[in-house]
Amino acid sequence: MASPSITARIAAFAADRTLEVPAPALDVARLSLVDWAAVSLAGLDEPVAAMTRDLAQEEAGTAQATILGLGRKVPARAAALANGALSHALDYDDTHFAYVGHPSVAVFPAALALAERQDASHAAFLEAALIGMESACRIGHWLGTRHYNHGFHQTATSGAFGAAMAAGRLLGLDEERLRHALGIAATRASGLKSQFGTMGKPFNAGIAAANGVEAALLAARGFISRPDGLECGQGFAETHAGEAGDPEAALAGLGRDFWFEAVQHKLHACCHGLHASLEALARLRSEPGFEPGKVSAVRIRTNPRWLRVCDLPAPQTGLEAKFSYRLTAAMALAGRPTAALDSYSEASCADPELLPLRDRVRVEGDAAITDTAAHVQISFTDNRSREAFFDLDTPMAFASRRARIEAKVGALLPGDAAGPVMALFDAPGSGSAAGLAEALGAAAIRLGARA
Repeated sequence: MASPSITARIAAFAADRTLEVPAPALDVARLSLVDWAAVSLAGLDEPVAAMTRDLAQEEAGTAQATILGLGRKVPARAAALANGALSHALDYDDTHFAYVGHPSVAVFPAALALAERQDASHAAFLEAALIGMESACRIGHWLGTRHYNHGFHQTATSGAFGAAMAAGRLLGLDEERLRHALGIAATRASGLKSQFGTMGKPFNAGIAAANGVEAALLAARGFISRPDGLECGQGFAETHAGEAGDPEAALAGLGRDFWFEAVQHKLHACCHGLHASLEALARLRSEPGFEPGKVSAVRIRTNPRWLRVCDLPAPQTGLEAKFSYRLTAAMALAGRPTAALDSYSEASCADPELLPLRDRVRVEGDAAITDTAAHVQISFTDNRSREAFFDLDTPMAFASRRARIEAKVGALLPGDAAGPVMALFDAPGSGSAAGLAEALGAAAIRLGARA
């Protein structure tokens, strides 16, 4: 007898009320919640955030969920759209390399909107979000690198499936209804990598969250779709260049092992594909006697997939700078803080100190290097040469991860806004999701008043 399809297996996982979620996985989900909240509040004034917020306000509707920075509630789907776009506006959120996607920005906005609508507890919200993000990781891994390399943005595609599972769990949907939610999402999920460097990239996160909410709400009403919409003939995988191999590889240990624990949190305010090279450059720059003016050439070797994602050779805007190996390498060599938001600007793109360094950088694809790693070699005018290798997948102790994120929150937000975010590290299970949304909403209003 054939094993159940991936749609059925993911739906069963999300519907399982006997599931015992391991504490370490919840701890990492809480770290990502803190990170997500911080980058969301820090991105309130970004144009894409303002535009989606204004659209939701103009359409209005039933007051169900909070949009950060708006000061009023809107329908859950609209809140998910606006908060999803907002939280990815700075491109400073977490990444999972099992599928090269940003799980938090697609799933947390959907889960929070539905949790607020349903008056769910904080604990139920966090668990549902974790299950949704785990679903996105597994489905994204099953869709594989071909789906991503073909041009689809996994944050938007796999993210929509994860958002649907988080939303459906909060609605109390059973396995059958969750299969239909995945089928609905399969005909709605979308998002293109060609949007990278534009407002379309953060908008992709918003549409993933909104599509997930919509799919779950329709499924709850009895909407009928393909209950095998991921893997059926002319289904999502077949029509979206999914590899769709043996699902067992993507589903091994589902419900017991949480791949989400391996999520990577950004410590540089740019595309995650650049981070390994920046860490390697930081090691080289810290060596005694390093002088940027004596750099004659820089060679960066990275996985070839990143060449179509973040290898803009001569960026012209701050947003484009976040997707440029050459310019970010020049920033690192010159000692510019790559973790600072204001380092990515039009001024940096035209900086006479950075441009000569930028033009000495050569980027090469090397299939032997994994998605999470990079090798950097620097040549100097005195014929010296230094090299370094860095892999983001090297395990980091939980305490170190928390300390890094605490520092990031402190750098991004003033004290009165950072306080409610820091409190999420140890949020009690008895609190409500509505209380969380209210606290973050109030922090956003304070930030807006300051501006």
